Amino acid sequence: MEDYLIGMNEPQKEAVTYLKGPLMIVAGAGSGKTKVLTTRIAHLMYKGVDAFNILALTFTNKAAAEMKERIEKILGNSSRITGVANRL
Repeated sequence: MEDYLIGMNEPQKEAVTYLKGPLMIVAGAGSGKTKVLTTRIAHLMYKGVDAFNILALTFTNKAAAEMKERIEKILGNSSRITGVANRL
């Protein structure tokens, strides 16, 4: 098991490791959505998906920067994350 899955509950792990297509995460406040989303992106990249083929939408530049930072922390600074797009 990859180290970045440690500390996640089973539904979170299932969402992170799901590889059969797009996935929408819907959960309440404080439930770990951002952790799941950033870990999922890192997992996809770890499995060989190019960052160019991953779309993640946020509501603010601050949230996008936080997600990018978390992904880089999981994968290392050479994580090939090149751009961040934000949508309202």
